[in-house]
Amino acid sequence: MSSVGDAVTLAILDSVEVAGGGEIGHDGHLALIRASDEAEREVRAILRQAVETARSGGVSWSAIGAELGMSRQAAQQRFGDTSRADVADDDTEYRWLGPVTAFDEMAELELAGRAGWHTVEAGMLRHRMVRTVTQWQHKRIVGRGPSRRDEDDGWIVACRAFPWVYLIRDLGLAPE
Repeated sequence: MSSVGDAVTLAILDSVEVAGGGEIGHDGHLALIRASDEAEREVRAILRQAVETARSGGVSWSAIGAELGMSRQAAQQRFGDTSRADVADDDTEYRWLGPVTAFDEMAELELAGRAGWHTVEAGMLRHRMVRTVTQWQHKRIVGRGPSRRDEDDGWIVACRAFPWVYLIRDLGLAPE
């Protein structure tokens, strides 16, 4: 086991009180399971964030898979969002836009859109962007989604981040 693994194990065991310093007992075993489960969820979240950061920094799925001892496809299936078509191509360029607030994000999205970037995910103070060969417009609305008029004007839902819905529209122009 690695020294990090040893430290995590000791921290989990230290978090479980053992009555009288002896046997763990029924409640102790359950507490150990609960603490281990919590630690595993935290570590998985850290690993996911590390992979997302590596991808936004241009690291390929092949390199990530090799680092984790799995194939490119396995890494992409485990950490990529396979429900979106924009992650199917390993050469797709992503980045995070942020930090942005509700006050300045639309101006930042407008600049990014002119450069060929559009949002595919919104989170706390940031947007995940994908690069394309055309300029994009961004629109933020409150509610469930675009109205019939928005849809008729070519707007589509890029992502939802309560209470906002972010719409995008392809302008068909080359990026600036």
